[in-house]
Amino acid sequence: MTPLIAAAGVLGLVVGSFLNVVIHRVPRNESLLRPGSRCPHCEVAIRPWHNVPVVGWLALRGRCAHCGHRVSPRYPLVEAGTALLFMATAARFGLTAELPAYLYLAAITVALAVIDLDVHRLPNSIVLPSYVVAALLLLPAVAADRDWSSAGRGLLAMAALWSFYFALAWLYPGGMGFGDVKLAGLLGLYLGWLGWSSVVVGTFAGFMLGGLVGALLLLTRRAGRKTAIAFGPYMLAGAMLALFAAHPIADWYGSLLTV
Repeated sequence: MTPLIAAAGVLGLVVGSFLNVVIHRVPRNESLLRPGSRCPHCEVAIRPWHNVPVVGWLALRGRCAHCGHRVSPRYPLVEAGTALLFMATAARFGLTAELPAYLYLAAITVALAVIDLDVHRLPNSIVLPSYVVAALLLLPAVAADRDWSSAGRGLLAMAALWSFYFALAWLYPGGMGFGDVKLAGLLGLYLGWLGWSSVVVGTFAGFMLGGLVGALLLLTRRAGRKTAIAFGPYMLAGAMLALFAAHPIADWYGSLLTV
C-alpha cells in the first residue's frame, strides 16, 4: 500500500465520521456544527475518544456509553465504506490535480445514497453547491494540463444527462423525481471529464442496477408495482462503476459487436 492510498484511507475515515452527521442532520434541516455529536436516544454528548471512526463503535460494542442504547452499525459502515472508496479513488487517479475533485464525488456519493435510501430525497443543499465545488476542484486540472477538451466534454455531458433525465421526469413523473435530474447533471460533469464511454457506462449501469433491484423486490414481494423506490443510489453506484471500470466494460462490449 502506497503512502497516498494509506493517507486517503485515514482521510476517508474522518470524512466518513462527518458524513454520518450530514446523513442524520441534513434531511432534518439541522445545523451540522451545533450541537456536537450526541446519542440520539439520551441526548448526552459523545466523548471525543468514543467518537473515533469505527474504533469507538467497536470499543463500546455498538452501544451508548451513557445509556446503553444500541447504536446502529450503519455508523461504522459509513466510515469504513468512505475510507475504502477514498482508497480506491486514490489508487485510480494517483497524486494528480483531479484527485480532490473525485474524492469529493466519493464523499457525496456516500451521503446522497444513504439519505435517498432513508427519506427518498436528494437534498438541494448538497447537490446544487456540488456543481460549484466540482467546477472549482477541476479547475486546477484544467490549468495544469491545459485540458480544455475534458472540461468541454464534461459540460456537454452535464447538459446532455440533465436534459435526458428531465425528459424522463416530464414524461413519467411517477418514476423519476427532479432530484434525480439535478444529480444527473452533476454526474454528467464528472463522468464527461473522463470520457464519453464513462458517461454511457455510468448511465446504463444506473438503470440496469435499479431495474435489477426493483425486479428482485417485486419477486420477493418486498415491493409492489406502485412502491416508490429511490433511484439516486443506483445512479451513484453506476457512476462509481464507470469511474473504475468504464474502459474495460466498453472494450468488452465493443468486442462482442465485432465478433
